[in-house]
Amino acid sequence: MQRFILGKKNHIAFVSAILILIAFTSKLGFKNEIIAVWSLVIASLLGVMPIAIQAYQALRVKVVSIDVLVTIAVIGAFFIRNFEESAIVTFLFLFGAYLEQRTLNKTRSAIKELTEMAPESALKQMPNGEFEEVDVDEVDVGDILLVKTGAKIPVDGTVLSGEGSINEASITGESLPVSKEKGSSVYAGTILDNGTIQIIADRVGEDTTFGKIIELVEEAQDSKSEAERFIDRFSRYYTPAVLVLGILVWFFSRNLELAITILVLGCPGALVIGIPVSNVAGIGNGARHGVLLKGSEVIGDFSRLDTIVFDKTGTLTAGNPSVAEKKYYGDNIEQALGYLASVERESDHPLAKAVLEEIGDTVLSPVENTEVVKGGGIVASVNGHRIAVGNVALMEREKVLLNEEAKADIVGFEKNGNSLVLTSVDGELKVLMGIRDQIRPGVKEDLSRLKRLGVKNLVMLSGDNQGTVDAVSRELGLTEAHGNMMPEDKAAYIKKLIEEEGQIVAFVGDGVNDSPSLALAHIGIAMGSGTDVAIETSDIVLMNSDFSRLSHALGLAKATSRNMKQNIFIAVGVVLFLLVSVFFSEWMNMSIGMLVHEGSILAVILNGMRLLRYRLRR
Repeated sequence: MQRFILGKKNHIAFVSAILILIAFTSKLGFKNEIIAVWSLVIASLLGVMPIAIQAYQALRVKVVSIDVLVTIAVIGAFFIRNFEESAIVTFLFLFGAYLEQRTLNKTRSAIKELTEMAPESALKQMPNGEFEEVDVDEVDVGDILLVKTGAKIPVDGTVLSGEGSINEASITGESLPVSKEKGSSVYAGTILDNGTIQIIADRVGEDTTFGKIIELVEEAQDSKSEAERFIDRFSRYYTPAVLVLGILVWFFSRNLELAITILVLGCPGALVIGIPVSNVAGIGNGARHGVLLKGSEVIGDFSRLDTIVFDKTGTLTAGNPSVAEKKYYGDNIEQALGYLASVERESDHPLAKAVLEEIGDTVLSPVENTEVVKGGGIVASVNGHRIAVGNVALMEREKVLLNEEAKADIVGFEKNGNSLVLTSVDGELKVLMGIRDQIRPGVKEDLSRLKRLGVKNLVMLSGDNQGTVDAVSRELGLTEAHGNMMPEDKAAYIKKLIEEEGQIVAFVGDGVNDSPSLALAHIGIAMGSGTDVAIETSDIVLMNSDFSRLSHALGLAKATSRNMKQNIFIAVGVVLFLLVSVFFSEWMNMSIGMLVHEGSILAVILNGMRLLRYRLRR
């Protein structure tokens, strides 16, 4: 019976509204007091039923809730035969609960949208080689699936054949389609805009990146921040205090109506709901923009941030070294570049790929007598010529003459943070290339936004040599930059910032080799397209490794924190106003008090919902 009544709260509020309307029409229009009184009595009895049930359930677990205060107030109004007040108070309370639930559901729209994006079926290859539509739960790791234009990718997988453009907004928050071909990774919940592809399932069900995102956002929205826990503790003592105040007022004044009014006006509804709605809306906004904020606690710490520490490779830089500068010496350069490409084609050194990409199409020749010089480079014979490819030390070993021009170029290239690749043909220097990891597009502007948002220190830690680190730091305008640092050195540096300098620190890394630093910092921020390690280790995940999302995340955290404070101010201000009014004015009564009270609840909810539309101003 209790469950049935609670399930019909909205219907009861609707019937109560009609009965109250009948009562006022009968009294004012037809001067019929009997119908008016009975309509108000029935409206009061109907309205108080779900409230009284909730009060009883709260008292069973030894909690004096808002429902307890309202129930006592309605009973008191009945006792003094103020049926008009009791009917209006119960209706407003139920109507306020309806509005509260409806608007809260809107703030959880990110979860709803994500859930609706979840794929339900897949075209699975059967033993006979044909593809048949099956429920997505029937897909196992290793199955081959066919995805056609307009269909959702059902699992995380790898493209086996075909190509197309995929909308990955559900994963990254970025609406621009991403081209996919054989060997590319695809994610569940994304949409194939055009093309046809076959994929092999790597992760299915809840193990997919999409499944993890939904799980994380749900957990984050259900989590409680320090401020929320404080409000919970506060209301646990505040509500009984209001009850005691009402009893004391009645005891000393013998004015039961005044005591009942205090119970209604002292309800802390807006205070209890204000902070959760801000957190839920903030986390929902982040989820829609490719930013996972893993819990309300993260928002509080992140909003007070004063230092951000960055890993270099893959965070500030693209993690894909390329030739940034080059210089040629002497004649027959095209031939020398062909020899260089022939040698580098047989090397697995990380810089070899960058050299080959820079040279492009050229004439390749057979390579003979290859000698790998440890810490130097490669020496080989190509078409009867002795080719040396490597660093300055290798050139000195090969007795290659470096004239003043070449020496000046080498110094300049190193100063700019390049790794050097020199090439000599028969002891004569022909090619000098400077290779460095390119800074991500737009990073400099994003760092400026972080400064404008109040970040005082921007620090870079890298395993690269100090010259390379300094060059990147100069270009980006960082506060500090430290090179030659192992993962344990980075962790020790962050520990020093926190324990010795008392700074609130965020670390931005790739979530794999930097996991100790991610875990140690107040806020760990992972770049990494939602990899398992990034999601598990960090507090915030930038789903597309999109550095620009970082400034959005920080701005959102600060806006959410401000929003919480605004809601607390509104809630406390309204309660103080109502309590002062009941003692020092003649116009304040239960009905007006409940109307203002429910209005304050709606105000904090609508204020919190503004966060759903938050975008960082450029």
